[in-house]
Amino acid sequence: MTRQSITLTEQNDLWLREHVESTGEYASKSELINDLIRRARRVEMINEKLAQAELSGYTSQSEDDILREFKREFKRNVAKKRS
Repeated sequence: MTRQSITLTEQNDLWLREHVESTGEYASKSELINDLIRRARRVEMINEKLAQAELSGYTSQSEDDILREFKREFKRNVAKKRS
């Protein structure tokens, strides 16, 4: 894993610390930041998919089919980046 040094505003640092301490969901601010980035990447992928869909016109896929396809593509992309 790559080690990075970042500068945060006081407000953002406080929010991160409070979130880590209060939820117990994350062991560190680094874990939380990585999760936030993963979520942002997912949103970006969804937005790209929506933009492509708008340009391509109507689809006969159901919402569930589209979601399954998106999840498969996302998992495949994550696996590619790890290898």
